[in-house]
Amino acid sequence: MTEYDITFAEVLRGRMATYQFLSRLFRVEVDQELLDTLMTMKFPANTGNELVDEGYRLMCSYLGKADAAVLTDLAVDYVRAFIGSGNDGFSAAYPYESVYTSPKRLMMQDARDEVLVLYHAAGLDKQESWKEGEDHIALELEFEQILIERALTALEQGEDETCLNLLLQQRNFLEDHLLAWYPMMAHDLQKFPNTDFYRGLGKLTSGYLRNDFEFLTEVLEDNGVLAGDAVEEREVAEGVA
Repeated sequence: MTEYDITFAEVLRGRMATYQFLSRLFRVEVDQELLDTLMTMKFPANTGNELVDEGYRLMCSYLGKADAAVLTDLAVDYVRAFIGSGNDGFSAAYPYESVYTSPKRLMMQDARDEVLVLYHAAGLDKQESWKEGEDHIALELEFEQILIERALTALEQGEDETCLNLLLQQRNFLEDHLLAWYPMMAHDLQKFPNTDFYRGLGKLTSGYLRNDFEFLTEVLEDNGVLAGDAVEEREVAEGVA
């Protein structure tokens, strides 16, 4: 690979790690292993994105004051933030695209079917242990992680066109799905949690997704992918054409 490719590969690895990190935080409560990792992490203080910086600050501040009951407190707050106590669709920051894109805020609606088609087109099936809907925020973030991993492999193998098509898929998924609904969930994550940890996670994720979309847009524009034949490129990337 060229020096540029090596540098870009490092960028892809960083993106992949961030999506994996965010997916894990939304997937299930914090356990001891994750807590140990969080307590040793160095959170950036000045990324240039106010939401990302505020998110990191809130999470770091919470962890810095954590006591022996931190795992219990976070487990209780996970339930409060993402599961809630009601069934009206307005009692928590429900982590499903369908809830935020269906008129009656119901799960397992059109958004779930849409992402399921994309997962299957990419040759992916969810694990049997996963009992939630496919439009759960954790799975959508993991899908981005998988696409990045594939783009990295293509880059390392010198398959530049494949890499660009995978970057286009990532941008399209952000635009059509994550950024189309997550900002509403992020708003709810400022209302329902009691801890700054999950309020911070809401801000961090919101800022990061927007940053990543802008990054992908710039890279694709620089490589001519979003120029005149953008629609055709998009269809090819998604396996439609």
